[in-house]
Amino acid sequence: MTMPITSVTKDPEKLHLTVVADFSVSQKRLWAAWEDPRQLERFWGPPFAPATFTHHDFRTGGRAEYFLTGPNGEKWPNSWKFTEVNPIGFFEAEDGDDNDEDMPTSMTFTFETTSTGSRMIHVTRFSSVEAMEKTIPGMEEGFRAAMPQLDALLEA
Repeated sequence: MTMPITSVTKDPEKLHLTVVADFSVSQKRLWAAWEDPRQLERFWGPPFAPATFTHHDFRTGGRAEYFLTGPNGEKWPNSWKFTEVNPIGFFEAEDGDDNDEDMPTSMTFTFETTSTGSRMIHVTRFSSVEAMEKTIPGMEEGFRAAMPQLDALLEA
């Protein structure tokens, strides 16, 4: 299996982390994986901390609620507040963990058609450079572990 992530760019001036991943399926198929919480569970968490979605109202103004389960059974709850959902094109969400100032403030996922399939561009925004520096190493590790799971799901 190829590694779907083609670039990871940290921009401390804009307080952004951008992850680009390419897949050999249509943009519509890639979107469908985000639309369905049972498919989302198969890739959102890395293999060592899988996600369980308890609520997924994937529309502008909706919410998703989920938790990651660690190797010792510990649970880390989180949620997204969907600020804009434009089917098969993009969605934006605010991070629902208001108690942790190091967590990302918001994220945008954009989906595009490419000559070989589709591309996902994920931009995460942070509140400060300190929050970026503290959070990005684990987040990048999680993405690098999770995106091959998405690739495998899409190819199945």
